Amino acid sequence: MKRFGVSMEEELLTAFDQLLEKKGYNNRSEAIRDLIRRWLVEDRWEKGKGKVGILVIVYDHRKRELSTRILKQSHHHHHLIVSTLHIHLDKNNCLEVNVLRGRPSELRRLSEALIATRGVKYGRLVPAPSGEEP
Repeated sequence: MKRFGVSMEEELLTAFDQLLEKKGYNNRSEAIRDLIRRWLVEDRWEKGKGKVGILVIVYDHRKRELSTRILKQSHHHHHLIVSTLHIHLDKNNCLEVNVLRGRPSELRRLSEALIATRGVKYGRLVPAPSGEEP
């Protein structure tokens, strides 16, 4: 374990400490390590070296043929989708979480197509570590 010092404005440190307490961190070091890990995963993705992503979409299943269009896209890209979780949020809205594996460019393309599908209310692709990262 290496130690190093960090200088920052008092207001920024106070805000950081408040956030750490809110999120349940015991110390600044673990929070900084988590932030660095996140940046490293995102950097790997930007360089095209990522392998895993999580796609979250929310949609109104009553929209004409929307469920069918989403399912058709998913089946067409079955080789990228490891697992899907489908939750009924209420009588009209569904949340889907797709665990994806493949080249970042393919995962982005699929995610953007699903998010852009008319009737999808919300969508986000989150890069995830594959376990090979430091």
